[in-house]
Formats: sequence, structure tokens, C-alpha cells
Amino acid sequence: MTDATLTETRNDHSDDTAAWWRQAIVYQIYPRSFADANGDGLGDIPGIVSRADYLAELGIDAVWLSPFYPSALADGGYDVADYRDVDPRLGTLADFDEMVAALHERGIRVVVDIVPNHSSDLHEWFQEALAAGRGSAARERYIFREGAGPDGDEPPTDWTAAFGGSAWERVEDGQWYLHSFAPEQPDLNWDHPEVREDFLKTLRFWSDRGVDGFRIDVAHMLTKDLSEPLPSTVELDAMPHDGNHPLHDRDDVHEIYAEWRRVFNEYDPPRTAVAEAWVSTPERRARYASAEGLGQAFNFDLLVADFDAEQFRTVITDNLAQARITGSSTTWVLSNHDVTRHATRYGLAPLNGRTGVKQGVEWVRDGGPADQLDREGGLRRAHAATLLLLGLPGSTYLYQGEELGLQEVAEIAPEQRQDPSFFRGADFDGLGRDGCRVPLPWTASGASFGFGAGDAHLPQPEWFAEYAVDVEEADPSSTLALYREALRLRRLLQTEESLEWVETGRADVLRFARPNGWQIVTNFGSEPFDLGAEADDLVLGTLVDGAVPGDSTVWLAPQGLVA
Repeated sequence: MTDATLTETRNDHSDDTAAWWRQAIVYQIYPRSFADANGDGLGDIPGIVSRADYLAELGIDAVWLSPFYPSALADGGYDVADYRDVDPRLGTLADFDEMVAALHERGIRVVVDIVPNHSSDLHEWFQEALAAGRGSAARERYIFREGAGPDGDEPPTDWTAAFGGSAWERVEDGQWYLHSFAPEQPDLNWDHPEVREDFLKTLRFWSDRGVDGFRIDVAHMLTKDLSEPLPSTVELDAMPHDGNHPLHDRDDVHEIYAEWRRVFNEYDPPRTAVAEAWVSTPERRARYASAEGLGQAFNFDLLVADFDAEQFRTVITDNLAQARITGSSTTWVLSNHDVTRHATRYGLAPLNGRTGVKQGVEWVRDGGPADQLDREGGLRRAHAATLLLLGLPGSTYLYQGEELGLQEVAEIAPEQRQDPSFFRGADFDGLGRDGCRVPLPWTASGASFGFGAGDAHLPQPEWFAEYAVDVEEADPSSTLALYREALRLRRLLQTEESLEWVETGRADVLRFARPNGWQIVTNFGSEPFDLGAEADDLVLGTLVDGAVPGDSTVWLAPQGLVA
């Protein structure tokens, strides 16, 4: 395939449109930290438009936008005050329409975040509920309860919110409302028909504006059984997660998603969806990925895995088997807006037996001591893991900045932090999330490294200059150059959604072949892995004397497969 043919394919929405998501490369944008067009320190929608060519040159198939809705930013935009508008600090609906058009013109589809478990406490419904008082119809859209104790001045239960503290907040008239996360995020009552109908309206609103798909935040938490008496935390923890748990992953949540699927299928092509569902078993997760429901569910298994051949092979094998059962395709992800960047995780030694996300959190919580982090080794392993993932069948989700090799930012003063879990003392993620949400560096110099015309809303360290886009674009050996070439070749090499493991004779080397002969070899160890005559088939990566070095991945392809 020539480069001209490749460009035509990227911009042709009519070719196999309905299944575009199955092996897509989706790039997550955290809008407030991507690009700031008006210089107020906060990334915005026009900023995304200004970087549309960058996204096209990267070679992605879609962008996923974290919440851009009106919000007090009690939780980085996941406290939504209006589900059918744009935060005025980020732009307007007209700006949103311009962004969709700009991305579609470049063959890039648009996925937006939907946050259905809770609204902001500034949402008009919640404000109405506060004003209406006890027993009102307005309060039925949320979960209000009388307090415990003789005067009702104790929370209804001892439940703890994900961000720390009680899961209940008392209002002026003495009632309490449930918030699974921050107090500014009251849980919605999904037994209420108005709640269900309003979200159908929201899905149609954005679909009508050209949105191609939706990412569903905490998709496993919507429905709840709050029949009296409410259980204690000890009783909750003892209950099985078998579809009948009062708070998590209930079977009846799939009635909601079946209704959503009918809305998605009103469009041509049908709108896609992917569930963020932290559930107990692959079988439970498979229900979210069914064709009658959301269609796809995130596989987060590699977020909690070491850079280890056995762990990677187990995760890959299990998730591909699960995808075959559901008829969906799996999703691969190494970093996102909620976890320590994988270039940093892979540069840390295990701490007290904790690995993956927990390992990164502990490093950040300890102040990010430099002597614990092998930056060079972490980046090398991150490259290897990413190239392995990009060779797998299924879709891959990239997080903004990983294409630059960005490390986690630990040096953020307490008064500069924004993560609610930090202020509420939660073990959920400690200090972790602010460090991966620091605005991107576009230039090695200038205000906020080219992010905007003024200071960024989170502080950028001086070492960001080394990772700036303009620096990496000038360096053919940069992480950005590697991602661009990998995504270009992946489009040329993409084939049926299957693989075959190839025996290597070493426990620390993984090798698999795709149906067209494309092969991926990852050396998780330190000793080189010799390829012999097959070294001539190298199309991506670096060999040393015909061998795959430690902590690296190479792609092999038969002669003629890549034009």
C-alpha cells in the first residue's frame, strides 16, 4: 500500500464504518491539559482544534475526550453540572462542532465521556432537590436518607467514599445524600424514570452533533438496591459480587445499557460505547461488552501488572479468550488520567510487594524520590510494552503525552494539587492523579512550554523541556517518532483479530504471529535474543548483531508485506 492509498483509507468513513472501533487506536485527551488557546491556563476545545494536524500526523483513529462539560472541577470535570453543554472556560457548542468537523475531516472519530453515576451538586436537579426539601419529588432523582442516631445526626451507614471520608453528606434540613466519590458528586437514582430518560436525551444530543461513541464512567455502579435496613461496610464486604450486590455490578444495570444500545443503533453507523467497569471476573466484565449492551469494556489488567513476560502472556491470553466469547474486541491500555504513567511505573522496583498502579502511587506519595526511579530504563520498557500492545488484535487506548515518553510529575506542592482524594486522605490513589494530568509541553521554551500564553493550571517541571513536541519532532530517535512510525506500520500490517504464540525457548521472551505473517518479539529479560536469519524481516525496532536486546520489542514482517 502506498502512502497515498493509506491517506485515502484514513479519510474514508464509508469503508467498514460500523466496525471501525474493533482494532482502533484511540487517543485520550484530558481537555484541560492538552492545549490552551486563550491563555487562561486551562486547556480548551479551540486548543484541540489547533492541534488537529498533530493528531492526524500521529496516526490515530479516534480521540476520547474526558469531560468538557460545565463543572466546578471538584473532580477534574467528572462533577458534571450540565450534560448537554460545554464549560464556558473551555469553549462553546459551536467550538465543539468545529472540533468534530476538524477531526472528521482528518479521518479521526470522536468519543466523549459520559458520567452517569453522579452529577455535580451544582446540577439544576440537585439544586432543586435542596430547595424542595424532605419528601419532595425532586429528591427522588438522587439518594436521600434520614440519618442514624437519636437526632439523625449520624450518617445512615458507615460506608466510605472512594475519595475518602463518609459516603454520606448532610444537607441543611438534616437529611443525608449518598456520594460514592466526592461530596460534590451526589449519586443519581437510576430507579427514577426521569433519570433514565434524561440520559437517553443526552446520548442523542451528542450523537446528533456527530459524536461517534461514548466512554461510560464507572459503568458498573449505576443501579443500587438500597432497601432497608442498609448493610454495614463489613456486611457489604462479605457479599459476593454475583450480580446481586447492593452497590456494584448488579445484573439490572444491563437493562439500562440494552436501552442505550437501542439508541446507539438508531444511527448509521451505530454509535459505539466502551464501559469503564471494575468488576470481579472476566465473565462479569463480558456482559458490558455484549452486542446487546455497550459493545466493549475496558481491560485494565496491564495497569496492575509488572513488566513481566508471564504476566503479560496471561493477561493477553485471558482477554483474547474473553473477547471471543462476547464477540467483542478487547481493549489495551497502559496509561490514563487515573494512574501513574507507565514510563514511570516501569522504572520503579517493586515496593513491599506492591506492583503496577500501587507501586507508582507509593512512589508519588513518597515525593517521587529520584534515586528510586530509573527514568531511562522505565522509558525503554514503556517503548517495549507499547510496541507489544500495538501488535495485538483489539483496540489500543493511548493517553496524551505517552507518545512523548512523559514521566509522572511528582513535584507538585500541596497547595497546587487538585485531586480530591489528596484533600480527603483517601487510599484510592494518594497523590497519583495530578501527576499524570500536568499540561503537555509543545515547545521547549516559552510560557508553559507552548501549552498556552500564560501559566498552566498545574505546574510543569523544568525537565518537561526535554519532552516537548518541537524537540521530539526534530529527533528521528524520539519517542514521538517511534509512535508515529508504529502507528503508520500498524495500519499497513493490520489483519484478522487473532494471534498464535510462537515458542521462544525462554520464559522472558514473548513472541506471537498474526495471520498475515506479521510477528512481534518482546524481550522482557536482560540477555539478547538471537533471531538468526529472521533478522532480515525487521520492520520496526532495533536489533544488535541480529538479536533483540533486553527490555525491547521488534516487529518482523515477510518481504513485500510492507510497501
